[in-house]
Amino acid sequence: MNRRWRAAIGAATMMGLMPGLYTGFGSVARAQVPEHTAIGKEAVMASRASGSFEVRLDALEPEDAAEGTSLGRRSIDKRFHGELEAVSKGQMLTAGTGVKGSAAYVAIERLTGTLHGRRGSFILQHSGTLDRGAAQQSVTVVPDSGTGELQGLAGRMTINIADGKHGYDLEYTMPALP
Repeated sequence: MNRRWRAAIGAATMMGLMPGLYTGFGSVARAQVPEHTAIGKEAVMASRASGSFEVRLDALEPEDAAEGTSLGRRSIDKRFHGELEAVSKGQMLTAGTGVKGSAAYVAIERLTGTLHGRRGSFILQHSGTLDRGAAQQSVTVVPDSGTGELQGLAGRMTINIADGKHGYDLEYTMPALP
């Protein structure tokens, strides 16, 4: 099932279709964002970065199981390649149910590296729900989490999984360099 989404980042608006969830069902989204947008007096660049990544999740640590449901925790270790060259560390909380195809996760991860040549770090917030196979996912740059040359970064990431390979599309805005 495809879900329509619409997000506003400053003066830029993104829209698209998002089928799938990060847990292995894949997702695809495309956005229409102008290349440069003025917000207040500050020039802002709108752009897109894409590439691949490898992910290592440690073994699920069951936290709690009761009446057919379970809660768990995993650590995340990723390496991003392409227009975003970075490593990330994070934590994921999971919830499972007794119904096949229903589950959820939330995660926070800090990425450190370069985005289109600009060095720094930023934090991503994940939220995903699988409702009897129908997936929804949101991966957002945490406001004001950018450091170094990535200060002011805002945006959303889409994770794509196909044939066991992980890819990303990051639609973002960021202040232009002086």
